[in-house]
Amino acid sequence: MGYDPNQTLSTSATRKSYTQQDSVQHSSTPTTTTLAPKRERYSWAIYDFANTIFSMNIVTLYFSVWMIADLGSSNTTVAIGNGIASLLVMLSIPIFGAISDATGRRKRWVIGFTLLCIAATMGIGVIGQTMVPISASELNATNVSSAAIVAIVIAFIIANYAYQGALPFYNAMMTDLAPPNLLGNLSGVGVALGYLGSIAGVMLITPFFNGEFPVFGAVSESAMNTLRSIIPFTEHGGRVSTFVPTGLLYLLFSLPLFIFCYDHYPQAKKKAIEWKKAFSDIKHTLQDAKKYPGSIRFLIASFVYQDAMGTIISFMAVYAVMAMGFAEGSETTLFVVLTMPAVLGSYVWGKLTDRIGAKKTLEIVTVCWIICLVAMILVKSQLLFWIIGAAIGFIYGGLNVAERPMLLQLVPDKEAGRFFSLMVLSARAAAIVGPFIWSFAVDGLLPIAGTDIAYRSGVATILIGMIIALFIIRGLPDNRNRATSLSSFQS
Repeated sequence: MGYDPNQTLSTSATRKSYTQQDSVQHSSTPTTTTLAPKRERYSWAIYDFANTIFSMNIVTLYFSVWMIADLGSSNTTVAIGNGIASLLVMLSIPIFGAISDATGRRKRWVIGFTLLCIAATMGIGVIGQTMVPISASELNATNVSSAAIVAIVIAFIIANYAYQGALPFYNAMMTDLAPPNLLGNLSGVGVALGYLGSIAGVMLITPFFNGEFPVFGAVSESAMNTLRSIIPFTEHGGRVSTFVPTGLLYLLFSLPLFIFCYDHYPQAKKKAIEWKKAFSDIKHTLQDAKKYPGSIRFLIASFVYQDAMGTIISFMAVYAVMAMGFAEGSETTLFVVLTMPAVLGSYVWGKLTDRIGAKKTLEIVTVCWIICLVAMILVKSQLLFWIIGAAIGFIYGGLNVAERPMLLQLVPDKEAGRFFSLMVLSARAAAIVGPFIWSFAVDGLLPIAGTDIAYRSGVATILIGMIIALFIIRGLPDNRNRATSLSSFQS
């Protein structure tokens, strides 16, 4: 389970938003009428498996906990890293779309951003073992130099930005691989592999952290010694040893796309890249939204609940360790278990959306979120926290599943591409705001109220956001009869 722009469950759903956006946005480019070879289609889909390993292990699971629990950094420091990366992506998305439209060349951008992400991810591990004390007894806020923290945060910003930067180009490649009526199936394969990647990433990387497989138990000492001798910068164990192998796994599973995929319709002649138009289109979309009742209200609702969801997933591992007292490494098993009900949940919420409509589904899922967040604040038992976590996993995809058909009920089909693009930008902006609100609440209360109250207050800020989102959603018009079927996007 993870947060996109910076984690797994959310990344899978957001990728589908990107996919839908790109399939409409790039309709001016040639559209294939035949399926690409199976090897190429599955090589493209496997990349979803690859980049989810990064989002789960680095952004969701290890980086923030390493920085806060191990290095003694503040929640605000982590929020700054997330915020800068998301801001850069938000500013870049229109430019990336313009480049993709003008050149028809996407693969080179996917490869470039992916390699940059991998290098920066591995760089975090190298910095963490060359500029930071390795001994657990020496690890604290006073012994870790500010230069080391700055270097780590810069590497994280580069990695996070490059990971997100590859996505628009990656999703735009899909329109070369299948005709429009089969894009949903191909997208579904990619999303399914993304869920598998989140689980596989945790399973394969956790032994470098604590010598154990989540759920299955310890790895033999001789096997771990062999692995650590092969993979550099892992010999010390701990969270700092997860970054280099994560980068290597990301590279390994990206190779099929690098080798077997290609741009089917590159522009033969150079075409001017309409930089200014890319940004003016956003302004025009906001102005045109006034023509479609409920569209602006919905985009505001989406911003608020994406803000809340992204923040809780971004800091849930930290919460488990700091507020719930999870033992070292047990938070990794938590996220494996939480991801499993997410797969079933996405299917269930898709079916419910078709049956009762997008607005009612959004209301139900938001109420479920409110109940789970209240329970999360109140419970002290780790067993109950596991149950709440599983419930959050089940409902997590619900809002993302229902929001696409909700938007299509509010705007004409021919305008969908522009509004989906705006919704993606809104999600990026939400990724900046939410973590800062959390960090200010937690870091502000830590000195005067203690760890437990501070972190539960952080969850309370997310609860307030979800309550606000529910009131906004309740005021949306229910235009269910004009909804366009999105079954292909809910595979």
